[in-house]
Amino acid sequence: MFCPSHSRPALLGVRGFPLFLCILFFLSSCSPESTTPLDSNWPMYSADASGSKYSSLSQINTENVNKLEPAWILETGDHRTAPRSTIQCNPIIIDSIVYMTTPGLKVLAVHGETGEEIWRFDPYEGRSASGVNRGVSYWTDGESGRLFYVAGSSLYALDTNTGKVIESFGESGIVDLYAGLGRPVDFMWVTAATPGIVFEDLLIMGTTLGEGPSPAAPGHIRAYDVKTGAIRWIFHTIPQPGEFGYETWSPDSWKELGGANAWGGFTLDKERGMLFCGTGSSSYDHWGGNRIGQNLFANCILALNVRTGERIWHYQTVHHDIWDYDVPCPPNLVQVEQDGKLIDAIAQPTKMGHLFVLNRETGKPIFPVEEVAVPQSTVPGEETWPTQPFPPPSLRYAQQRFTAEEVSERTPAVAQAIRERLAEMVTGDIFLPPGTQDAVTLPQFNGGTDWGGAAYHPKSRTLFVNCSNEAEWISMVQAKPAPTITSFELGKQLYRGLCGTCHGNTLARNPGAPSLTDLREVVAPKPIGHVQAILNTGKGQMPKFAMLSADEKDALAAFIRETGKEELLERSKLDFSFADAIPYVATGHNEFKDPDGFPVNKPPWGTLTAIDLDAGKIKWQSPLGTYRELEAQGSPPTGTFNMGGPIVTGGGLVFIGAAMDERFHAFDAETGALVWEYQLEAGAYSTPSTYSLGGRQYVLIAAGGGGKPGTKAGGKYYCFALPE
Repeated sequence: MFCPSHSRPALLGVRGFPLFLCILFFLSSCSPESTTPLDSNWPMYSADASGSKYSSLSQINTENVNKLEPAWILETGDHRTAPRSTIQCNPIIIDSIVYMTTPGLKVLAVHGETGEEIWRFDPYEGRSASGVNRGVSYWTDGESGRLFYVAGSSLYALDTNTGKVIESFGESGIVDLYAGLGRPVDFMWVTAATPGIVFEDLLIMGTTLGEGPSPAAPGHIRAYDVKTGAIRWIFHTIPQPGEFGYETWSPDSWKELGGANAWGGFTLDKERGMLFCGTGSSSYDHWGGNRIGQNLFANCILALNVRTGERIWHYQTVHHDIWDYDVPCPPNLVQVEQDGKLIDAIAQPTKMGHLFVLNRETGKPIFPVEEVAVPQSTVPGEETWPTQPFPPPSLRYAQQRFTAEEVSERTPAVAQAIRERLAEMVTGDIFLPPGTQDAVTLPQFNGGTDWGGAAYHPKSRTLFVNCSNEAEWISMVQAKPAPTITSFELGKQLYRGLCGTCHGNTLARNPGAPSLTDLREVVAPKPIGHVQAILNTGKGQMPKFAMLSADEKDALAAFIRETGKEELLERSKLDFSFADAIPYVATGHNEFKDPDGFPVNKPPWGTLTAIDLDAGKIKWQSPLGTYRELEAQGSPPTGTFNMGGPIVTGGGLVFIGAAMDERFHAFDAETGALVWEYQLEAGAYSTPSTYSLGGRQYVLIAAGGGGKPGTKAGGKYYCFALPE
C-alpha cells in the first residue's frame, strides 16, 4: 500500500533560520554540484564494499535539514503484532529502483521517486512468516542483474527485472544453507540475517546459528558461485586438525561445537583482494568447559583472501568468550594519518564499546592494545582466559563499569531501591564472569555496538558509531535439576536456559520472539502436541529443538501451558539431552530496570559518538534518543537502548533511527548537535540509505519496530526529501 506524502506524522524539532541563511540555501541548492551528484545510488549493504555508510550527496545539509519532509511512505502490509515482527533492512538503490525486504521476508522492488511497487517476491507464497533480514546483495554482468537474499535456510537468486527466481542457480533458484557444513545439522538452526558480499563471480556468505546449550551448527564462511550456486571455498572458523588455531580448542571441538560465525556481514578491499569480517562466540555462549583454550577464530576480526578463503591475518577481541561478546559487524575500511603519512587501516566497533584500529595489511594495532588481567570464573569446569585485550581508554566509547557508584540518581527512592538490589549481586568492571550468584553485565550482551556498525567520513577520517549502555544481569545454574522436581519447575529451568535469552519473561529479547506472557496467551488453548511440534521443527526465527528428549519437551510444554505443578518427577528416571555436556546454563539475559522500568545505571543509556581516527580519541558524544515519559517530565535526552546503524553524508549530517523513542534523527557531524528529528509510527531499528534521482536527494529508512527494543511493530518505509 502506498501513502502519499501529505499523509504523515508531525515534524519535531524544526528550528527557524534567519532570512540570509535561507537565501544562501536557495542559491546553494540550485548549484550543479548539489543537484548532479556523483554517487546517486546506494548499491549495496552499508553503501559500498568498505562498509563506509557514507554518501557524498550534500543537497540535504545542516542548513536546510529542518525542511526535510516525507516524499513517500510505503506500507509493506505484512507486519505482525504477535509475535512482534521487525524490519532491519538497509535498502539498496540501483538506477532508480529500490530493493527492500519486508517483515514477512518478502522482497520488493519500488520506484525510488514515488515508492510505487514494481514487483514483489514471496518465498512463502502467501503463508504467514516473520524473521530478520537486513537486505539483499546485487550482482550484474553488465547485461542482467541478480539479487541474492535469504529467507529461512534458503538462499535465493532473483532476476532484478522481474523478481522471479533464476532456475539455473542451485536447485531451481535456491541453495540450501544446510548443505556443505560437513556434518549432520538438519536438527539445528541455520539461516543468514545479513546479506553476503559480492566479489567478481563470488558471493561470500556467513550464517546465523543457535547460541544455546543445545548443539549448534558450525559457522563456516562459504563462497558461492554467483551463477551456479556451487560452493567455491570454505573457511572453518573452528579449525580442524592440521589447520592454524586447532590447538586453541579442546581436541574434539571442531566436530562437536558450533558458532564462531560471521553473522554480521563482510567488507572488502577489492584492490588487495582482502575480505574482512567479525565472528561470534562459540556455542554454548556462557559455559566453555568443553572448549578449553583461547578459541580461535571465535570473536575475531578475520582477513581472508577473497578468491581462495585462505587466512591472511586474524585479531581476537575476546579470548574464550563466556559473555556473548560477538564481533557483531564487519570492520570499516579507513585511513589514519600518523607522522604525515596515511595508513590504510580497519576500524572495528564491538559489543564491549571498544574500538580496535588495526593496520589493514598486517592486522597489527595502530593504537596500543593492552592485555589486562580480568576476574576468573568460579563455575565448576570452566577455565576462563586470564586476560582480555583493551584498546586505549580514549577508544572505549561505552560505559565499562557498574557498582553502587554508577547507580541512577533519577530519584532518591529509585537510587535506594537499586542499591538494595545490588547488595545481593556481584558488581564490578567489564568482563565480570557469570557465576552462580547474580552478576551485573555492562555493557550488556546486546550492548556497546551491535550489527548496525559504524559510518565513516573519508575526508575528515571520522568514525560515527552508536552504542547502548543499559545493564543486564546473569547467573548460572546446574543444567540437571534437584533429585525430585515437578514437570512445571523442570520446564521453567529449561526455559530459562534455552528460551529466556530470546523470549524473556515479560518482554521478548530478540526480534520475532513473543514474550513469555504472549507465548502463554497463544499456546495455552492449543493441544500439547502443538508445542512439541514447534520444538521439533522451529518456527520463523526460533531454532529447532528436536534434540531435546521427550521428558524435556513435555516439561517445557507444561511450563508454557502452566500445568504440571503437582506431580513430582525423579531425576534418575529422566532423560537429558545436553546436561552432561553442558552442566551449567545461564538463567538468561535478564533485564535490570529500576522500579519505574528505566535503566538502573546513570545515563546516557544510548549514545552516538564521533571518533577522530587520526588522534585516536572521541571527538564528541551525544545522547541518542529519549524516553518519552521522562521527556514529558522535562528531562533532557537520556539516550536509550538502540539497534540499527548510522549513515554520514557530504552535507555534514549523520542520519540514524535506532533509538526506542521511535524517531528518525539527524545530527550535525561536526558538533554532535541534534538538528532534526521526525516521529515515526514505529521504531526504525535499521540502517538508512540515501540516493539521488532527478536532481533530488532522498533519505530512506525502514520503521519496523518490534525487535530487541520490544516496542510496537510496524511495517513502513519512510522516504524523505526537501520540498520540490
